[in-house]
Amino acid sequence: MNKKIRTDAVDHLFDAVLCLKTKEECYTFFEDLCTVNEILSLSQRFEVASMLKNHKTYLEIAEHTGASTATISRVNRSLNYGNDGYEMVFQRMNAE
Repeated sequence: MNKKIRTDAVDHLFDAVLCLKTKEECYTFFEDLCTVNEILSLSQRFEVASMLKNHKTYLEIAEHTGASTATISRVNRSLNYGNDGYEMVFQRMNAE
């Protein structure tokens, strides 16, 4: 875990996210918190991760998401060498 991001302010943000109950609440909160481009960038990375997990090629991912190969590579590094956060979320989503 990256100790640089573990701050009281980040804890406070995550507490706020954890209190959201519906997708509509997420839209409302994130539209206030982030720019449209920030939300789209986050969603793009998550889509890239999902496609990488499903063994799609960089070319397929780039064509589908519009992500650069640099972004795809960065997400791939997180999938392979990160904290398994993507994997945890994918497992929980599949369990629903």
